[in-house]
Amino acid sequence: MRTVLLTGFEPFAGDATNPSGDAVRLVADGWAGPERLVTSVLPVAFNAARLRLRELIVEHSPDVIIATGLAGGRAGMSVERIAINLIDARIPDNAGDQPVDVPAVPRSPAAHFSTLPVKSIIADIAAAGIPASVSHSAGTFVCNHVMYTALDSGEPGDRAAGFIHVPYATGSAPEGKPSLPLADIARALRIAIRTSLDTEIDVSYAAGSIW
Repeated sequence: MRTVLLTGFEPFAGDATNPSGDAVRLVADGWAGPERLVTSVLPVAFNAARLRLRELIVEHSPDVIIATGLAGGRAGMSVERIAINLIDARIPDNAGDQPVDVPAVPRSPAAHFSTLPVKSIIADIAAAGIPASVSHSAGTFVCNHVMYTALDSGEPGDRAAGFIHVPYATGSAPEGKPSLPLADIARALRIAIRTSLDTEIDVSYAAGSIW
């Protein structure tokens, strides 16, 4: 039986909720398999999140890892393509740490590309009527750190791994910020899981950016 590891984050930066963690719980509540789903809501703390993710990988040996986090201000689901080996924290994490200009994993490559079928995931989510797009920057905060950790854990080909940023959930978004219903965010994550499990070769179409 194949195993999927799906993670979200706890609230941070003064927010009362985090739609990534809430959506992960919603996916877990409705999961019917047949694959085994392991879920976890990670702390928004560089060191604790890295350690917890590595513990989960060692314990469960997942075939697919999809980590998720909040990108407040984005209007849809953003499937990340690249994780960089850099921490440059604009604000402290929930543990009070604010590393600046340090590597996520010392002596590791400068970047890792997602090994999820990124464009197939986007196409399938969009076909379900949920906005989705490629993102070429996961930032330099804990989201990127977790994505890089997932991709730097193990040998190439061991598993498919990557990261999806989600928008605010309707009803808890700050005034003027775009959002999606939490049910749609969870539905998009279910689609991402299924596409990741069922896709051997990603589709190819133009999804680049000129800035």
